[in-house]
Amino acid sequence: MAFFGLFGKKSKEEKESLDQGLKKTKTSFFEKITRAVKGKSTVDDEVLDGIEEALIGADVGVDTTLKIIEALEDRVEKDKYVDMSELKAMLKDEICKLLKADDGNNGEVPFDFSKKPFVVMVVGVNGAGKTTTIGKLAARLHESGKKVVLGAADTFRAAAVDQLEIWSQRAGVSIIKQQMGSDPASVAYDAVKSAVAQDADVVLIDTAGRLHNKINLMNELTKIRNVIRKVIPDAPHEVLLVLDGSVGQNAYQQAKEFSKATDVSALAVTKLDGTAKGGVVIGISDMLDIPIKFIGVGEKIEDLQVFDKKEFIDSLLG
Repeated sequence: MAFFGLFGKKSKEEKESLDQGLKKTKTSFFEKITRAVKGKSTVDDEVLDGIEEALIGADVGVDTTLKIIEALEDRVEKDKYVDMSELKAMLKDEICKLLKADDGNNGEVPFDFSKKPFVVMVVGVNGAGKTTTIGKLAARLHESGKKVVLGAADTFRAAAVDQLEIWSQRAGVSIIKQQMGSDPASVAYDAVKSAVAQDADVVLIDTAGRLHNKINLMNELTKIRNVIRKVIPDAPHEVLLVLDGSVGQNAYQQAKEFSKATDVSALAVTKLDGTAKGGVVIGISDMLDIPIKFIGVGEKIEDLQVFDKKEFIDSLLG
């Protein structure tokens, strides 16, 4: 199967997968909006209050919701006779302004393949779907003709190495690993050296997801970055933070902590199919000012999609 959504226009199946993945959020959101606009022909405070309730209920976050509502109030004030279809278009427009995405690639190309190998350090707490995201991404990159090397640098959790090895076999890509408890930076170094030797296109490095000691976490991630630069001076080219969308505002707190520990350059938000609070994507992107690169809307490999904010908003709001 060719995963055109990773390097080209999304297929019909992928768009359907996105719609299905956001179904719970969309249903909950529309139920609240419908109650707010019932019997209304023009926008008033009651309608805006209803939209505010719907946004907060979708876990957009209070601060981001207030930005959206204030912008809508300003626009409605300029045109006293805004109808419901116009309001919907305004809402989509204001959300689009707040979403940070990799617009330069039009939601199609995830990495700058002129840098070879392109090194991605993947971070995130245990349970967020970090290792699974790496595996799905590796499979899709391989299917698209890219040569991929995985680095199993989460050496503190035996299951992480085993899980990544299973994914490497499934995806048909190589993996660099050491014994449990080995120095993570050593694994990362070996992975990058191997990728250079193999003339690989992409290196995906899994890292530990523990947050209980932030100083150790920061030191560990810094050490990994520094040893990678001994091989490729401008690497890692991407620090991808994987967040579990189903935990709502806790994902935002996780993102803040990891942003303190390392220079997070992009986000992947997973498990959006399991929550009615998919609006967390909007809040996280707005509050952290970090672009969202991938979203996970299901369990299948093709359910990991390159984030396209216009498609996301269209799927969410119709």
